[in-house]
Amino acid sequence: MKPRHILQSTVAIAVVSFGMTSPVLAASPAEIRASALEYFEVIPSMVPAVKDNAVTREKVELGKMLFFDPRLSSSALISCNTCHNLGMGGDDNLETSIGHGWQKGPRNAPTVLNAVFNEAQFWDGRAEDLKAQAKGPVQAGVEMASTPERVVEVLKSMDDYVKHFTVAFPGESDPVTFDNMARAIEAFEATLITPASRFDQFLEGNDAVMNESEMAGLELFIDTGCASCHNGVNVGGTGYYPFGVVEQPGSDILPPDDKGRFAVTQTATDDYVFRAGPLRNIELTAPYFHSGKVWNLEQAVAIMGSSQLGTELDDDQIKAITAFLITLTGEAPRVEYPILPVSSPTTPKPATMVAN
Repeated sequence: MKPRHILQSTVAIAVVSFGMTSPVLAASPAEIRASALEYFEVIPSMVPAVKDNAVTREKVELGKMLFFDPRLSSSALISCNTCHNLGMGGDDNLETSIGHGWQKGPRNAPTVLNAVFNEAQFWDGRAEDLKAQAKGPVQAGVEMASTPERVVEVLKSMDDYVKHFTVAFPGESDPVTFDNMARAIEAFEATLITPASRFDQFLEGNDAVMNESEMAGLELFIDTGCASCHNGVNVGGTGYYPFGVVEQPGSDILPPDDKGRFAVTQTATDDYVFRAGPLRNIELTAPYFHSGKVWNLEQAVAIMGSSQLGTELDDDQIKAITAFLITLTGEAPRVEYPILPVSSPTTPKPATMVAN
């Protein structure tokens, strides 16, 4: 799929009274939809299948408990939900997350919502799936600062957890393992999808659900080339691209010490290369980019225009694209906070987060 050039855009911006602007569409909603369907897919209303990990009810319930349980961290203060807060768009709305010992993480926390649709996890794609991703923060010293052995010791110290693992992983002689912890969390995270956005409804044939400004933004998103990287069901989350295809942003936005995918591949051409960020629910997940340095969505759109596309979008184009992006907000999953198993006398005590 090759993006059409910006000069081919069917969008015009007409000046109206009081100095305001309003988009005028040369294409019909049906034509815009047909173009959009070459790039995008509707988020399914059903939980998607996960490779090598059946998403069973028992596994999902266990995964939900583990997602919210801070005892997976050595301090017993930090859970998956700490950095991927399900009440705040699936992230923590911080530039970079705060972890063990009040350490500041190196990158902005991506949303966990719809993460199951991503090609790989983390900004540099170092985790091939959500199972692999679930293991990373637990062991990272700057995040949860635990170990697989400690996690298993914590879980086996509580009979209720042992029972849940036995039911979720039937037939296994020793179901309470670090790998099964990750599988359960992946199964739960696979349910965290946000269908029925206005954009999805438009793709399904509802002409009235998006206004002309939003449809103009969709056309611009396609015609300027945004959709060449941000496409598919998650409007991104697949493919790796340099941050600064045309012109690198300043060091305030692109920290020079973070070379992105280079750390994974050790290939020089992967300097400052990152996975295309998924744009679903983007209005909920400020601040933006892997550095988390941009708090305003319109500013983020402008930066992407100049850095990735080599074009200076005008104010009306920026506003129209931003209006389109807001239509990507879907229905948030309803998650009931779980009642967690009670610690036993043998449950490892929390490690201190700061030196005495």
